[in-house]
Amino acid sequence: MALLFHVLMLFLLTGGSARVVLDFEQECGQFFANRRSPTRFPGPQYKQICQTLNGVVHYATYYDTYNKIPVYSAYKFEGIMHCERLNKWYIEPRLDDDNAGNMASEASVDINLRGVHQALNGDYVNSGYDKGHLAPVYQAESQSCADATFTLTNAAPQNPSFNRGQWRNVEKTIAEFLESKCISPVYIVTGVIPGTEYMNNRVNVPSHFWTAFCCLDQNNRCSYSGGVIGTNEYYSSIMGMCVATLERELQNLYGTTFSLFRNYFEWFYAD
Repeated sequence: MALLFHVLMLFLLTGGSARVVLDFEQECGQFFANRRSPTRFPGPQYKQICQTLNGVVHYATYYDTYNKIPVYSAYKFEGIMHCERLNKWYIEPRLDDDNAGNMASEASVDINLRGVHQALNGDYVNSGYDKGHLAPVYQAESQSCADATFTLTNAAPQNPSFNRGQWRNVEKTIAEFLESKCISPVYIVTGVIPGTEYMNNRVNVPSHFWTAFCCLDQNNRCSYSGGVIGTNEYYSSIMGMCVATLERELQNLYGTTFSLFRNYFEWFYAD
């Protein structure tokens, strides 16, 4: 009863709109295979976001407030919907202001707090980098979901040629493959590796972008799966691989154990 009262009071105090959460496996676990998220790191700089627009949760993002870029976004693919691209970008106000709402314009946050823990549109002006989506428009499950991908917590500085060329082709190829092969839930995780440079002396420029997918069959096993990683540069080096190999690559780049689809690949590794 005491726990129920505490939860109820927390809900009332936040107006039910707090989407920067303590545990997104519980709050928006529908975007993770078996409701188990990829690896999370210790430390207060990492925030878990249930990406919410107009009261609807569309995907989940694990965000690094120190580097001001996401670690990864996780989402479900349900076919190519041919969604249109939004012309404005949101931020996550609660990263900077506990009293703010969820996914909104920069003007929704006090100017003295704005951008303390996240990137802003101004960081990208004349930077030479694109706002590179993690959860992309091309793989969005609906138009409202596509709109919700336009938040800076779902973007990282990306080389324009890589973003508009090689990586866009990766997103398209994966979507077409999954649409032709999978009739059951598809879980995708897309992330970045922090680099050594900073845009506007504030926002980390990733060295790599990566993505992995798991297509579940009727027995809740990954009938199709795979991963891709590419260097964030004009002449990008892009490699496709199995999920196990991508996990080892991420482990080398992060310097720590990294798991993408926990539990689902234990049976696969044993083969």
